Amino acid sequence: MAASSRAEVLRLYRALLRESQRFGGYNYRTYAIRRIRDAFRENKNIKDSEKIEELVNKAKVNLEVIHRQTQIAVDWRRKSA
Repeated sequence: MAASSRAEVLRLYRALLRESQRFGGYNYRTYAIRRIRDAFRENKNIKDSEKIEELVNKAKVNLEVIHRQTQIAVDWRRKSA
């Protein structure tokens, strides 16, 4: 596997933040955004390409989870209205 480029990591970071903005609840939204920022800051100095690839894959899985959760909430709100 090729090492992730800086541009790919930044796109993933922005996608995570953007998707987290869709959480309806303030507490969920702020918690998700804080965790995303903290995780990326914590790992910004990693140079090992295998570790970077592992972290990118983990972030992609988390993006899918966030997307699924926000979609469930949107659907639930539509049915409740």
